Amino acid sequence: MTDWRQMVVLYNRLLRIHPWPVVQLNRAAAIAMREGPEAGLTLIDAVLEHGELANYYLAHSARADMYRRLGRTAEVRSSYEKAPALTQQEPERQFLQERIRQWK
Repeated sequence: MTDWRQMVVLYNRLLRIHPWPVVQLNRAAAIAMREGPEAGLTLIDAVLEHGELANYYLAHSARADMYRRLGRTAEVRSSYEKAPALTQQEPERQFLQERIRQWK
């Protein structure tokens, strides 16, 4: 079983050393696992608002997952629809297209 409290502690340490946006995104996912999707969504939105990850498909995928966990169908679809165009990898694109089909 994952100790999400400890994961957040470790991401906090990593952020002090390397305050990279992807680390912030991963920390947001860990916080969502510990505190719930609303907390994670708030942090993901903040990362996206700064713009560094606006073209990063995993940021939009993570956002879609938070919306899914909150039962916010329209937002799930909207977030997933942004992601496929942002990846260069066909397996990821196919996975995301399948997710979009599931939410239509």
